[in-house]
Amino acid sequence: MAAAKSKLLSFENALSLLLLFVPMAVVLEWQHASPVAVFAASSLAIIPLAGLMGKATEHLAEQMGEGIGGLLNATFGNAAELIIALMALRAGLHEVVKASLTGSIIGNLLLVLGLAVLLGGLRTETLRFNRTAASMSSTLLALAAIGLLVPAIYHGVATGVAPLHEQELSFEIAAVLFVTYVLSLAFTLRTHRHLYVSGEPEADHAIGTHGWSRKKSALVLLGATALVALMSELLVGSVEHAAKSLGMTEVFVGVILVAIIGNAAEHSTAVLVARKNKMDLALNIAIGSSLQIALFVAPVLVFASYFIGRPMNLLFSTFEVVAVALAVLVVNLIASDGESNWMEGVQLLAVYVILAMAFYFLP
Repeated sequence: MAAAKSKLLSFENALSLLLLFVPMAVVLEWQHASPVAVFAASSLAIIPLAGLMGKATEHLAEQMGEGIGGLLNATFGNAAELIIALMALRAGLHEVVKASLTGSIIGNLLLVLGLAVLLGGLRTETLRFNRTAASMSSTLLALAAIGLLVPAIYHGVATGVAPLHEQELSFEIAAVLFVTYVLSLAFTLRTHRHLYVSGEPEADHAIGTHGWSRKKSALVLLGATALVALMSELLVGSVEHAAKSLGMTEVFVGVILVAIIGNAAEHSTAVLVARKNKMDLALNIAIGSSLQIALFVAPVLVFASYFIGRPMNLLFSTFEVVAVALAVLVVNLIASDGESNWMEGVQLLAVYVILAMAFYFLP
């Protein structure tokens, strides 16, 4: 136990060092430095800030009870990705926004869960988790995939249809996904919350959620959110030029780089708890985060795009849709039996690497 706490503290100290990139990014932008330098500095700065947001949210959740706490976690769980996407949306970078949504979903399902299962499985021969809860989450994932698939299928089948109808369809699908998300919260936090409790009281200690007052947690959350917004604006402002300089497409930057940046802190938490054989919590983080992106963040971005004056649809590219469908299929196969091992983690990571390579070479 002492060794585990020591590892956690050393990891948090290393993460805190990345806060130096916050002023560095501001200085680089002020001096009109290379877009690549601004992109790199702002990206590295977002990682510890997202970690602080997550930690402050966990502290508030602990003090406000399960219901409000769960709602806070659900709302702020993907706040960094939402802020980055809103800044990109305001800049009119719809393809980057949609790519970051795709990247967050497949990144959480394949990269995060893959690393968690691999590293957890190297320590524990057979990793077991709540099969019923995992199946329910997998079913919700399938619904989310359908919501993202239908606009692309409609676009391919209904040729000659006015773009306005596609926009209306996207808005209505976003509304359905959002309502489903709200009802899923009622299911997990109220009516069937016993399915999502691992029965291990020390689970919260594994991610360091004790010790902050409510006032400190709220101030840290507000401060980190404001800085994430600033860093996101710098990142979005430099992403186009940085992508060209690095020989990458905007889709690859959105699907792989931006998604990893926004989820880095959450990625580390899932791996840490999996190493302690707390696979229910690791699954909740990885699959739950993907569900938040598909059922909450994506609809919110569609709604927000109307207020910004740049309406966004849910028409993803064919390859993005296929990538999400494959990720959901693979996770459903692995979660169906209620147990896992390190080789299944390797399989998840292999699928992620294959998709990442394909996105890199995608024109």
